[in-house]
Amino acid sequence: MKKLDNIKRILIANRGEIAIRAIRAIRELGGESIAIYSEADKDSMHVRLADYAICIGKAPSDRSYLNIPSILSAIEISYADAVYPGYGFLAENPDFAAILEKSNIKFIGPRSETIQLTGDKAAARKAAEEADVPIIPGSPPVETLKEALEVADKIGYPVLLKAAAGGGGRGMRVVHSSQELTRLLPVAQREAEANFGDSRVYIEKYIVDPKHIEIQILADEHGNVVYIGDRECSVQRRHQKLLEESPSPFITDEVRKKMGEAAVRFAKHVGFTGAGTVEFIVDREMNFYFIEMNGRIQVEHPVSEMTSGIDLVAWQMLIADGKKLDFTQKDIKNTGHAIEFRINAEDPETFTPNPGPIKELYLPGGFGVRVDTHIYKGYTVPPYYDSLIAKLIVYGKDREEAIIRGKRALTELVVEGIKTTRDFHLKLLDDPEFISGKYTTSLIDNKYLGNKG
Repeated sequence: MKKLDNIKRILIANRGEIAIRAIRAIRELGGESIAIYSEADKDSMHVRLADYAICIGKAPSDRSYLNIPSILSAIEISYADAVYPGYGFLAENPDFAAILEKSNIKFIGPRSETIQLTGDKAAARKAAEEADVPIIPGSPPVETLKEALEVADKIGYPVLLKAAAGGGGRGMRVVHSSQELTRLLPVAQREAEANFGDSRVYIEKYIVDPKHIEIQILADEHGNVVYIGDRECSVQRRHQKLLEESPSPFITDEVRKKMGEAAVRFAKHVGFTGAGTVEFIVDREMNFYFIEMNGRIQVEHPVSEMTSGIDLVAWQMLIADGKKLDFTQKDIKNTGHAIEFRINAEDPETFTPNPGPIKELYLPGGFGVRVDTHIYKGYTVPPYYDSLIAKLIVYGKDREEAIIRGKRALTELVVEGIKTTRDFHLKLLDDPEFISGKYTTSLIDNKYLGNKG
């Protein structure tokens, strides 16, 4: 394995399982890890495993993991020479990345201007069009109702209102008529301003019952860009992913190759470096359209690691260290099938959060099973952050074997004291629509939530 030469002390600006994942990669690469934590996370496993740990504030995110001055102070007193952002929190904050750049602290991710571009959905959409990547018919940000009505009439209802600065499925509304558009446009603009500090909204043609498929890429600082397979992310509730698998059981190898090449074109066009994901929606005829690029590691990255044998987190750090990719596109061979189950501290019927103390815990194991988690018996899941408490990943020689292994591993998983999504996943694995591989993003909301959503 390669070692870090230029960056050695890495502060992890995150918490939970991704912080532990980073600590493990840093240790294998010969570096030192510095954890930060809020008062609510003082007993978290990432604090115990890191080489050093620094408390940065109170429990709420805006007073800790989103508190840039506190994190900068932690960087200064720990003499960190790089920052690993993980996902969420400040991972795609261009201002944070720019501050680090000016301070000569390496941000393990793309440059701030690239984050700015890819984080602006309207600008990213324009860049995709310039890179000859298929985009959904739509518009630049609209400012007036008259302008919005003209765009919607031109592309045809239903349409999707999307916050230009949105992400993670937030800031989206489906509109079926001009009357709905008249009512919902100002609502969407207010929501965009409240959630993202940016009221701009743009309009896209709404693709009914699409597949959500994404391409993992790696890009070094020497101009080398590769794609590392695809991930099917269509099992979602309220636009939030619950299960991911690789490869997609729906698309053909020909379409997969075209999507990968399109993702590489986009990454090169925007000057991306690091590990990123280009996301697409795919219609029933396998036409694919660009949605967005996430310039960070994804929660679901393990399924790509399992099928490719490539350590994506380690390569994020090696790229930031100035290393060249030591493989080319033709060297990448994705084999077998991997499925990731997001184990959330949520009611498996309604998906409402269920934080609290873990009274008993047994994690599954065995051949082809991986668990990424920060929880342990006696740990209390705090109410302040995302409900993800573990990622259970299984691998098989094909999809059928991966599903069988998933059932076995889920059955072994024991988490007592709080409700989790384990039972939902067990139910899903017996669902004929899921087994067929033809399921779409509407499966959970329509079939499992119904009027509850």
